[in-house]
Amino acid sequence: MRSTSVKVVVTAFALASLAACGTSSSDDDGGGTGAGSKADISAPLDPKTKVSLTIDCMPPKAKAAERRQWNEDVKAFNKKYPNVTIDGKSTAGQCEEPARFTAALKAKSQPDVFYTYFTDLQQVLDNNCAEDITPYVTKKTVPALDSIDPNVLAALKKDSKLYGLPTSNYTMGLLINRKLFKQAGLDPDKPPTTWAEVRTAAKKIAGLGNGISGYGEYSAENTGGWHFTATMYGLGGDVVTPDGKKAAFNDATGKQVAKQLHDMRWKDNSMGKTQLLKWGDLQKQIASDKLGMFLAAPDDVTYMVQQLGADYANFGMGPIPGGKATLFGGNDYMIKKGSSPDKIKAAIAWLNFKTLTPAKGQFDWPRTKEDKLPVGLPQPNFFTGTVKTDDLQSRTDNATMPVRNFEPFMANPVRGKAEPPKAQEVYKVLDNVMSGVLTNKNADVDKLLSSAEQQVNQVLANQ
Repeated sequence: MRSTSVKVVVTAFALASLAACGTSSSDDDGGGTGAGSKADISAPLDPKTKVSLTIDCMPPKAKAAERRQWNEDVKAFNKKYPNVTIDGKSTAGQCEEPARFTAALKAKSQPDVFYTYFTDLQQVLDNNCAEDITPYVTKKTVPALDSIDPNVLAALKKDSKLYGLPTSNYTMGLLINRKLFKQAGLDPDKPPTTWAEVRTAAKKIAGLGNGISGYGEYSAENTGGWHFTATMYGLGGDVVTPDGKKAAFNDATGKQVAKQLHDMRWKDNSMGKTQLLKWGDLQKQIASDKLGMFLAAPDDVTYMVQQLGADYANFGMGPIPGGKATLFGGNDYMIKKGSSPDKIKAAIAWLNFKTLTPAKGQFDWPRTKEDKLPVGLPQPNFFTGTVKTDDLQSRTDNATMPVRNFEPFMANPVRGKAEPPKAQEVYKVLDNVMSGVLTNKNADVDKLLSSAEQQVNQVLANQ
């Protein structure tokens, strides 16, 4: 519970925040016991200030190297801020699982500094769970602020107010199994760039037999809708109208997406019999040399190598087929509604140190190489200008994987396009289109798209 002896000079802004979301979960020692609480709201935290922070997504003990780096960074951070206590919280599997995350928001039980996907912003705001950090984030508190891609920051804003700071971002491309490409007589240095080429390559790879699929796709747990959206973007289509108020996928492009998957599954027999796949399933298939291609973000390779025992050299990536646009997304941290100004400042100081400072924290590539962790993936990639150039050079100099395998992806950048509003709810509906064409040989594409259109319009009407 919040101490009644809090000495902070509470601004009108803070009072409104506290009234809106109740008390902070761990603010007894963090409400303002230092001079920093009385300073300019845009200034960095006073190092004398005593603050305790609970923070999501600390690497679990099973990830020994990442956990060691986290502890090293806390120790280094505490040299400047000795009175800030970092209480990391780790979870098995992914840092965020949608159902668990939604439940935490409803219960207001998320940590002080909580991990979210870019697509979560509206859900977080609907539940009144994040602080507006706009006045706190300045070049004094985040020195590299002007070098962060404005499109990435825009994904964390609502009505010009900033609610999060990025920790990673991605754009989607076509991930390939280089070994299977070679076995099928395909050039792994020239991944397919159109859907016609994908279809041809998928048939050749599936022709290898032994249970190998040429192309794989999701259709469950919202991931099918996510990939339907990515495919639409690649072909120049969209899933919602520009004003975000209506569905926009029930058109010729939407029918092309659904029809080509149906035909690859049922006419070409290049997608395997097992469907209703979700995140993790395709990674297991391609890591075990049972799948030739699927749409993915670069960090899927990290999961396949670290968790599934695959070899970096076996994978490559090209741009998303079609190349008109590619879905971009990412993850970030937000700060719990009701946090004191000092707690917000401490959180921003930590996030700046850990995730937003070139050559430090997550960008300390020499340390990452020494720890035998992946270096060389084109992700995160949210810096611009000279900061980006220097960071990419450091990654190349310290690479732990054959970066040339990603050259087709890096040399052919595709314009990033943000995910739609109410993304997870939209994706859930679009799962039905994907599962429909992949599990029913006689699927009625027009009916599936029309039904999904009606449901998505209902979702978008409730914004």
